[in-house]
Amino acid sequence: MHHLKKIQKKVQGYLSHNPALYAMIVGIGIVLFWRGVWHSIDQIHNIVNHIYATSSMDSYPTPWWDGPVSFVVGVFVLFMTGAFTSSFIGNELILSGLRGEKKLSERTETDLKNEINTISTIKEELLIISKKLEVMEKEVTNNHKNLK
Repeated sequence: MHHLKKIQKKVQGYLSHNPALYAMIVGIGIVLFWRGVWHSIDQIHNIVNHIYATSSMDSYPTPWWDGPVSFVVGVFVLFMTGAFTSSFIGNELILSGLRGEKKLSERTETDLKNEINTISTIKEELLIISKKLEVMEKEVTNNHKNLK
């Protein structure tokens, strides 16, 4: 398992610097994952229909392993890209990879407090800049009126 984690980190590191490729591979993984779910459920449905013979609709025959293989390959691709959970909860993984940040689950409370303080400081500085801009706009407006 440790060896697999090392490979996963290398794959994620490489792909985080190639966002278009990352998006394409994750997209393929998502499609394979859901295709596997869909086809597996269809197979179960076909078996149940065959047992109870409740439907006369025929579907195209597929091998029993078609759905499960798609599902497993999709899970593997999503796991190796680190997108298994993020593909269902958002794109923060790709963005944090590009910024070189840790995953939220890997951050410490201190990291989060530091980030909150930094954001707060930035907000305060933006407020100061905004007030200075207002003063400058008033000065420009007054100077413009005085020139007329």
